[in-house]
Amino acid sequence: MKFFKFLLAGTIFGIIMAQSEAMSWYRIQEMFRFQSFHMYGIIGTAVVLGVIGVFLIKKFNLKDLSGQPIEFAAKEPKMLKSILGGTLFGLGWALSGACPGPIVVNVGYGVTSMLVVLFFAVLGTYAYGVLRDKLPH
Repeated sequence: MKFFKFLLAGTIFGIIMAQSEAMSWYRIQEMFRFQSFHMYGIIGTAVVLGVIGVFLIKKFNLKDLSGQPIEFAAKEPKMLKSILGGTLFGLGWALSGACPGPIVVNVGYGVTSMLVVLFFAVLGTYAYGVLRDKLPH
């Protein structure tokens, strides 16, 4: 019962991903080929909503579910590392046709080829966890 809210949020997220076609390999390929605005509209909407959410959290000093204040740590700019990391992420996204959210949604929809992508996404996450202390941050 403790994790029910997370299961519910994940289910709603999956439904939204499917209904908006954001989990569609074809839509993702259209985006990377600059053939359609569909995915840019979805991503742009998410960015705008994120900016509004952060603004509201800061303006009203909102707290998390445990009552702790939500804080945003200032980060130093690391442009080259961000460009390299974003490029690597984008290449994986373009080659597989899915970023982490759509991978799970596609597996849930029965797209069995996404199990290979999910395996390597989990493997990459594990490898990062093992190598994290040795990597430049």
